[in-house]
Amino acid sequence: MYRRQTSDFRRPSHMFSLQRFLRNGDQFFDLLGAGADEARQSIRALVELVNEPENRRALDKSIASRRQEKQIHQEITVLLCSTFTTPLEREDIEALSRALSRITKVAKKFAEHLLLFGPGLHIDVFRPQIEILDRAADTLSEMVHGLRRGFHLDRVQEQNFVLHQCEGEADRLMLELLGELYNGQHTALEMIATRDLLELLEKVIDRYRDAGNVILQIVLKNS
Repeated sequence: MYRRQTSDFRRPSHMFSLQRFLRNGDQFFDLLGAGADEARQSIRALVELVNEPENRRALDKSIASRRQEKQIHQEITVLLCSTFTTPLEREDIEALSRALSRITKVAKKFAEHLLLFGPGLHIDVFRPQIEILDRAADTLSEMVHGLRRGFHLDRVQEQNFVLHQCEGEADRLMLELLGELYNGQHTALEMIATRDLLELLEKVIDRYRDAGNVILQIVLKNS
């Protein structure tokens, strides 16, 4: 009689643990997806800002995306501390969350610096790199949201290749722009400010590459 009661007691406990695991798994994917969405929004804010250089609402959107992503990153950290079993390895969740957070951090810094230096600069020079970033943001968002649906190595490799293409294209473009910048037709202030902003855009693209590499490693481990 005692053993049967013990068995009956354990069964609902086991079921509850399974339900909690499934729920927490959804939460991790929800939060990572939300982080990717905020990274995407931060790039849309840059697109808006480059099209309207004096539009402070675009800066407000960039700041809001950064603030929201920091909160998401914190929620992931807390959930990792309170969850025994995770749908992905803990270090992978942490690495991806950290990579997404770094995107919004640098994007916000670019928006702030552009508004600071903007009136004396040729804003059009940044449009090509922003367009590359826009493409990278779409690709990474698909990669993060795709984790919930399973681990499709071929698809993730293709998407990661796109991110590396974006990085290579942006690097070549930056060299061209820097060459034009030092042709003697710009003031010292224009040169310093433009170079600073181009380097920030390069960092944003690098952060996208880093996040893509994290996802590829996750999929390789689980394939």
